[in-house]
Amino acid sequence: MNKMPNKGEQALMEAAALITGPRQTTYGSPDESFGKIAKLWAMYKGTEFTPYDVTYMLFLLKVSRLMNGYHEDSNRDGMGYLALGAEMAE
Repeated sequence: MNKMPNKGEQALMEAAALITGPRQTTYGSPDESFGKIAKLWAMYKGTEFTPYDVTYMLFLLKVSRLMNGYHEDSNRDGMGYLALGAEMAE
């Protein structure tokens, strides 16, 4: 008997689908996309950023938004950024 995923499991599956699916086609691989962002931030701030840094900075953006109340998309996107950070840490 197949168990239906609970809300948390469903959110994780949706986050996984986002970071491995259409967004990579649109924006490029996470290394490529976050590498571009890191270079732009470095130019703007005059300090070095890595693609790994970008994942956690974008996660913190989502945390900031969640501080105003729960939003499913911010929650899901935050999970995706954390997963990408774990991938880039390897």
